Amino acid sequence: MRIIGTTARGVRLPIISPGDDLVNIVADHVIASSKSEEYAIEESDVVGITEAIVAKSQNNFATINQLAADVAAKFPEGEAGIVFPIFSRNRFLNILKGIAKGLKKVYILLSYPQDEVGNPIVDWEALDNVTTDKTMFEGSEFRKLFGEYLHPFTDIDYIDLYKSVGDNVEIYLSKDPRDILKLTPNVIDAEIHMRERTKKRLLKAGAKKVYCLSDLLSSSVDGSGYNEKYGVLGSNLSTGEKLKLFPHDCESFVEKVQKAIFDRTQVNIEVMIYGDGAFKDPYCGIWELADPVVSPAYTQRLGGMPNEIKLKYIADNQFGNLSSEDKQSAVVDYIRNKKENASVNEGTTPRKYADLLGSLCDLMSGSGDKGTPVIYIKGYFDDLSAF
Repeated sequence: MRIIGTTARGVRLPIISPGDDLVNIVADHVIASSKSEEYAIEESDVVGITEAIVAKSQNNFATINQLAADVAAKFPEGEAGIVFPIFSRNRFLNILKGIAKGLKKVYILLSYPQDEVGNPIVDWEALDNVTTDKTMFEGSEFRKLFGEYLHPFTDIDYIDLYKSVGDNVEIYLSKDPRDILKLTPNVIDAEIHMRERTKKRLLKAGAKKVYCLSDLLSSSVDGSGYNEKYGVLGSNLSTGEKLKLFPHDCESFVEKVQKAIFDRTQVNIEVMIYGDGAFKDPYCGIWELADPVVSPAYTQRLGGMPNEIKLKYIADNQFGNLSSEDKQSAVVDYIRNKKENASVNEGTTPRKYADLLGSLCDLMSGSGDKGTPVIYIKGYFDDLSAF
């Protein structure tokens, strides 16, 4: 059997600009890397491409003014409340600027003690040391009661930051998103992963109008970029006046990359676009997934889930009385017949290939200066029986 199992390589690309032929750039550099590093391109290998360069090549950007125009059209009343945005300069600040520019009055309801992905907004000890029957607070009242607090990694007080966007912005905090209805019946649900449930709860509680961030810029406004499924979810700060949106037409893109590599090699590999990985950092306690999904598109094989046995369970229980050599042989045979033994997946967390591979890609490329927006993965679909 092979000594090496799964390997992942970061592939360097030139800086991508709007209008670049990213399909052929990716295909050319993947093939060049295989020659440079002397590895074979084989069936079931995987190419991951970060969503950022796909969106850039599509020129999928929108200005604050374009977002403001969309918000103003959706809320002709000139007033709305924003429910539970995450605490992020990169992810939410420009979205808030666009919303505030499109409305006369904005109420922001922040969640505490942390946002949806784990960013804290108050010291837990201060929270534990204060006794109060209140559950909803105005921003300055919250700070007076629980104390000043800077985010431990950005050194920012997000209550102050979001309030500074405009004189038409008021900040409140609560643990219940329905508290926004005490201020206005018109709501923008800024949550990422809980948005559909919260929208239903708000409408049931009497909201007049509820839009999610996925509804904003879901089509082009004044020539803007857009995302028909996710709107401004998954967007990032591009400049002080511009957002880079999540890429669109992603299914077509991965199929074109797959074909371009096949045309050059006669090998069918799998292709995916990846964004944030689906993992929680144990040091800072923040869930990485600020994008709406790990992967907005992938080729067919990546749509499934692993059918794996729990190797240590089988080795210790099923074949625990065998010698090491016999145990190895028995486990390999068991893996080869694992379709008949699917009931022994004890302890194997059910996760999708696209989420697992996207997380691997994100960890490999990161969001810093590695310069490897393409990840080439070999051997992921192998198991211990592979020769």
